[in-house]
Amino acid sequence: MTPPETAEALIRRYYAACNAADAEALASCFTENAVHYFPPGFPGEVWRGRDALVANWTRFARRLNGHWTVDRLLSAPDGREAVIEWTNFTDGRLTRGDEWYLFDERIERIREIRAYFAAPLDAERTVHELAGFDYTARGYPTERPT
Repeated sequence: MTPPETAEALIRRYYAACNAADAEALASCFTENAVHYFPPGFPGEVWRGRDALVANWTRFARRLNGHWTVDRLLSAPDGREAVIEWTNFTDGRLTRGDEWYLFDERIERIREIRAYFAAPLDAERTVHELAGFDYTARGYPTERPT
């Protein structure tokens, strides 16, 4: 595989582990000192270290019973950085966002994720996505996959 293909495979493995709330699979995706940043208002806002990421993601994924999709992915030619657009389907809500990834030297583990949500986490809203962006016309999912 090329470095960008390796980065994509790692991100997709990470998302599969999130969707399954699989602690062992999640642990295999992160460096020991990995960091995941979130927007203000997200519980914890910064998760530091593989153990914290695994514990928080498994608890979060089980509690929400959500499903995340990787909708678009771009990777640097050397595979050391990538950015994705994602969608989350949880309890009748749809939330969209981007994440910027940094990987270790061999592109075997994630060392940093910076998450950006398309909208504030407003409990009154059922859809969180960019205003005026035609997700349907661009081929993004609008219903939870079965």
